[in-house]
Amino acid sequence: MPRRTILPLLVLTLAPFAAPLHAQSAPADLDQFVQRAMREFEVPGIGLAIVKDGKVVVAKGYGVRRMGDPTPVDAKTRFGIASNTKAFTATALALLVEEGKIEWDAPVTRYLPWFALSDPYVTRELTVRDLLVHRSGLGLGAGDLLWWPPSTYNRKEIARRLRYIPLQTSFRSAYAYDNVLYLVAGEVLEAVSGQSWEDFISSRILSKVGMTGSTVRHSDAGGRDNVAGTHARVDGKVRPIAPFLSDNTNPAGGVNAGAEDMARWVIVQLDSGRLADGSRLFSPRTTRQLWNVVTPITPGNSPPELAFLRANFGGYGLGFGLTDYRGKKLVSHTGGLPGYVSKVAMLPELRLGVVVLTNQESGAAFESIVDHVLDHYLGAPAVDYVAIFKRLAAQGANATGSGDREKVAPRDSISRPSLSLEKYAGTYTDAWYGDVTVALESGKLVMRFSHSPQLTGDLEHWQHDTFVARWRDRELRADAFVTFALNPDGGIDQAKMRAVSEETDFSFDFQDLLLKRKQR
Repeated sequence: MPRRTILPLLVLTLAPFAAPLHAQSAPADLDQFVQRAMREFEVPGIGLAIVKDGKVVVAKGYGVRRMGDPTPVDAKTRFGIASNTKAFTATALALLVEEGKIEWDAPVTRYLPWFALSDPYVTRELTVRDLLVHRSGLGLGAGDLLWWPPSTYNRKEIARRLRYIPLQTSFRSAYAYDNVLYLVAGEVLEAVSGQSWEDFISSRILSKVGMTGSTVRHSDAGGRDNVAGTHARVDGKVRPIAPFLSDNTNPAGGVNAGAEDMARWVIVQLDSGRLADGSRLFSPRTTRQLWNVVTPITPGNSPPELAFLRANFGGYGLGFGLTDYRGKKLVSHTGGLPGYVSKVAMLPELRLGVVVLTNQESGAAFESIVDHVLDHYLGAPAVDYVAIFKRLAAQGANATGSGDREKVAPRDSISRPSLSLEKYAGTYTDAWYGDVTVALESGKLVMRFSHSPQLTGDLEHWQHDTFVARWRDRELRADAFVTFALNPDGGIDQAKMRAVSEETDFSFDFQDLLLKRKQR
């Protein structure tokens, strides 16, 4: 899912620590630590699960489901787990591999003959495995505007439009996180199994694992039963926001679950597919497939505050990220949607798993809690992660603000558009997205994305032939520059876009659009 879901590769200390043999219980200060993280990072509610050696150590809720409502979060309160859903989609395909119905390294076109990317070679060679590992050649978040924010396109239309998106790198040469190929993976699952992705995940995984309180649709986040509300910082203040309710990309992020159910899921993953009754959801060989690095990722540099943590390796497997943490292999993923961010982290060697679910967009909250718990079981020295991540968050906000201010500094504020406003009006079309209209209304230009109702905004002049689209839905937090290019005769040829702020979610892939003016 969007930027809040990009997998952060955790860092590793060079000095390993031996886990004390008696460390089976949760940290003694766990409740105090979680509550402090919630206060410092303004998170209304959290679901937390810790499993160790096949047992649930903790499955509980903290705080409230919604600001202004005292109803508490409990162990069953559902949160959107967003891109942590990708592990469910990968596991579902693995079940079909075990049944001999698909092959990891068979071309996608064997199962979806109509599928294509922009390069015929890549179309021919792209395999089922490639759908899951972010190495197709598509750019970061490419095609997400086809579904984000909610669009009128259905799942198959989105998949078919991918053939019009130019690849940014050569095939299998680089890691670039995507969501749309997980949508395609859901289409493969349906074509082979005869069940929708939703029905397959519900019947073949959730029911068998015992995740009876979980659901499989983004739209379920709009329920008013035991569901966490969604919150985010908008214009500097944390407040409730609307949840994401489109079901187009359920295979990339549609599962909703609470701490109790996620504990069951992590136990099955850590026990190589063994279920509570001793039967198997999948075999150990599937675990080796899911947790094996397919796409290498160079670990990033640690900030000075976390210099004691440094990763030796990084990579992406099938629905999971792989790295190391204090000398131990770490299998993890993060997830993010409007108002929800979460993390699942597992140290297989310790048979340890941690899940943090939140109803506010603070990665610092889940990172500090996860690291605190992992360190406890590893017997590592005490670290004040809340203080560290608070400083890092402040530094990041300052850096983003400085970057945004640098865009303003060279602005020629006294410049004027080359043309009268009515001459910018018209219909523009992008090969993969479709039509975008610009209309002159009450003396102002208004931009509308024809398939994305929320992308309606007023164009404010910035400088020369560049305007800023101020989206009327301010919860999008995604204002964008729109730059028009003229033909030699003075008419409009095309327009390009890019986000104004560096904080804009990568799923607003405005930079990939080439809006050609339609002839009148």
